[in-house]
Amino acid sequence: MKPQDIIKEKSSLWIFGYGSLVWKPNFTYKRSKIGHIVGYKRRFWHGDDFYRGDKEKPGRVVTLVEDQEACTWGVAYEVADSQIEESLQYLNMREVVLGGYITEMVEFIPQEKGQAPLLALVYIATSDNPIYLGPASEKEIAAQISACRGNTGHNIEYLLRLAEFMRLYCPEVEDEHLFSIEAAVLNIFHDCGEINPPY
Repeated sequence: MKPQDIIKEKSSLWIFGYGSLVWKPNFTYKRSKIGHIVGYKRRFWHGDDFYRGDKEKPGRVVTLVEDQEACTWGVAYEVADSQIEESLQYLNMREVVLGGYITEMVEFIPQEKGQAPLLALVYIATSDNPIYLGPASEKEIAAQISACRGNTGHNIEYLLRLAEFMRLYCPEVEDEHLFSIEAAVLNIFHDCGEINPPY
């Protein structure tokens, strides 16, 4: 499904972010809502050889993996009128061309009580992508994240900002995968005698 097909006849579009988009959307939007989607879990299984790593040492970033029992929290952004084309052009370069993600439409459930679910565009990297890294233990993922840096900064920044977002905006949600990798990264620096990770 191409974004152009989705936006025909539409004056606004919702875009769901669950990785760096939660703290760095970098496009103009009308409003945003915290909430979640069902049927997917967030996993650090995708490689990044541009933003948070390079060709020799790809970083690890999140993608969504289908799981009927799971839900993933993030932010939905509403873009309207001329913002639609601008944001989709920007995100196509950021997520598809440089990131290897594809688009899907999902049902987004706002955190605020009494608000109806809405349809949102989401970017997902699948296992047939050449830079998809797949499952690994928390320790392996943490070691990889600790060693990688790309054009927008250290891979650790990506991890810690995502964990910070969850604690600030979704304090009741226990994201075990995310928090266990964060703990493993902090342990690496604690064991090295460094107080804070470098980012």
